[in-house]
Amino acid sequence: MATPEKTAAVAEIVEDFRTANATVLTEYRGLSVGLMKQLRRSLGVKNKYSVVKNTLTKIAAKEAGVDLDPAMLAGPSAVAFIKGDPIDAAKALRDFAKENPLLVIKGGIFEGKAVTTAEIMQLANLESREILLAKIAGAMKASMSKAARAFDALRIKMEAGAPAPVAQVKAEAPVAQAVTEAPVAQDATPEVVAEAAPAAESTEN
Repeated sequence: MATPEKTAAVAEIVEDFRTANATVLTEYRGLSVGLMKQLRRSLGVKNKYSVVKNTLTKIAAKEAGVDLDPAMLAGPSAVAFIKGDPIDAAKALRDFAKENPLLVIKGGIFEGKAVTTAEIMQLANLESREILLAKIAGAMKASMSKAARAFDALRIKMEAGAPAPVAQVKAEAPVAQAVTEAPVAQDATPEVVAEAAPAAESTEN
């Protein structure tokens, strides 16, 4: 019969499974309390690294709908419930394991699917969301600066009296053509001839 303490422990692990973006199961055999604290600090405040009982974790995973390989629950286990960026957490676990081989990464769950240790290492080699966003922002800033320089160069050229752009010349062309092709008034010539004729006759008499 489950005790209230075990029921509460299972409920807590169930909640951790459901709210985590990723879960990494590890074996911590031989790690000191100081090293465990160091690992928790390296994972950051958003993530949770908990020493768990395998039987309770197995029950909690089933209740949370997580398909957990029983082989990952062999030996003394501790689970990293990743609630921040999974890539950053994977990097922290990888780097800590390099310096402390007693930490064994056994596998985990990422985006609802089981992942192996090798796949977690591949995840750790990716660029984090913050780095990708910084690169995108840098590229956008560079493009905007380039466009601003181009507009500024065009403005300086126009202020210096440079020829107008081709688009502007084409726009003004129809006006010039309309002036050139304007018809000459037909009534002007006959009026001048009519007035000059009588003057010529009076001179001869």
